[in-house]
Parts: sequence; structure tokens; C-alpha cells
Amino acid sequence: MTLHAQDLSWTRGGNLVVDAVTVRPEPGQTVGLLGPNGSGKSSLLRLLAGVSRPDRGSVTLDGTPLHRLGRRPLARRIAMVGQHAHTEVDITVRDVVRLGRIPHRDVFGQDGDEEAAIDRALRDTGLTGHAHRYWSTLSGGERQRTQIARALAQEPGELLLDEPTNHLDIAHQLDILDLVTRLPLTTVVALHDLNLAAMFCDYLLVLDRGRVAAHGIPAETLTERLVRDVYGVAATITVDDGVPVVRYRRAAVPRGSTR
Repeated sequence: MTLHAQDLSWTRGGNLVVDAVTVRPEPGQTVGLLGPNGSGKSSLLRLLAGVSRPDRGSVTLDGTPLHRLGRRPLARRIAMVGQHAHTEVDITVRDVVRLGRIPHRDVFGQDGDEEAAIDRALRDTGLTGHAHRYWSTLSGGERQRTQIARALAQEPGELLLDEPTNHLDIAHQLDILDLVTRLPLTTVVALHDLNLAAMFCDYLLVLDRGRVAAHGIPAETLTERLVRDVYGVAATITVDDGVPVVRYRRAAVPRGSTR
């Protein structure tokens, strides 16, 4: 099962937000999308999920363009977890996760595997004991786990996450990313924290103004020059047990500066 994007370009509001981007995750790989705000991470995820269609290039699943698959078959294969999830309805965790089964229901609204799939998703995310709690009572980390459980209930082969650690404390950030990277799925995750990306991702794709600035394994991709040129920040990078560790300096530098 393979999700591939080739030479994607997409314009929104007259601005080119994704510019000739190619990404080809290996099955089971965790790919980290990095880049400053406005670099195109969320837009690229929308294209990979089939939510939006590119102006140029193609996104394929097992060689078939996404737009030819139909919404229901596509939702059975690709699950996306956005940055924020809000609801005015006081719904239980189990019923949030149940939403992930909608693509699997037949024309009569039946799904013989629904309860078993929900149970597996709750178990895999450590939420079995929270199944009957209400959304309004959950912490930020628990809500994020619930959204991931909903995505897992879809039984996808590919999981896309848009900054899943935003607004979480350090312990919950580590917890969520440890969970995500242990799943037997091909995962593409947008992140802000370079150190977390280095710790948990197999491969990195760094975007800058919609274009690919660098890509590869973390130890080869995260360099002091890259951080300076893309983020406008001076940093010292060391390698600890094969994992790059980024230590920032206080003074920012102009992006593209040679100093």
C-alpha cells in the first residue's frame, strides 16, 4: 500500500502555497513535515488526504489518482487528524471514535465490524477505561488521543496528522508521538518541534515558502545551515546516539544570511 505525491503545486487565494513538492513515504514509515508557519505543511496534508486537488501534479494510492477513488473508499484507506477538534455536543469518547466507522457502513447504515473496530482503537490508544467519559471532561492530551482513536477506527493504511502536539505539555507530546510512531501505519505528521521530529520520525521533509528545502533522514537533514536559512534562527546541532539535538541561540538571524 503506497501513498505517493509527485510534483504537487497548489494555489490558494492567488498565492502559490505548495510548489512542485514530491513525497513518497515507504510503507510503515513515519515522515515528518517541517517548516515555519505558512510554509505549506497543512496545505500539503490536505492534498495528500484528497480533501483538495492540486493544480499540477498528482497524488496516487497504489498507483490510482485519489480523485478516481471516491470519498468512501478513500476514507477507508486514509485518515486525517487535524489541529483542532471542537464540538458543542457533550458526546462520549466511544461515540467520537464511532464516527470513524462511517465509511464502512452499508447502504442501510450497518457495519458488522463496528464495535470490534472501536474496541481495538480504544485499546491501541489506551482509552478503554475512558470510553464512557464525555468530551468536555477530557484533557488536551486525552482529546488528541480520542481523535487518533477515531482515525484508527477507520482502519486506514495511511495516517496524516497536522501538528498533533500543539498546545500539549511535554509529557503529552512525547506520549502522543510515541503512540503514533508505534502504529503499523504509514504516517505523515506535521510538526513544529525539530527535536521531537528528530526523535520520532524516520524521514523528514522540510518546506520553505511551499517548496522543499531539504529531505532525508533526520541526522542528514537537520543542519545548522538549514535551521538558519529556513527558520532564521542560529542553532548548534549535536548528535546523540544517532539522533540530532538542536540547541537554539537567543539571537535570530535574517533568513538566508551567510553569517
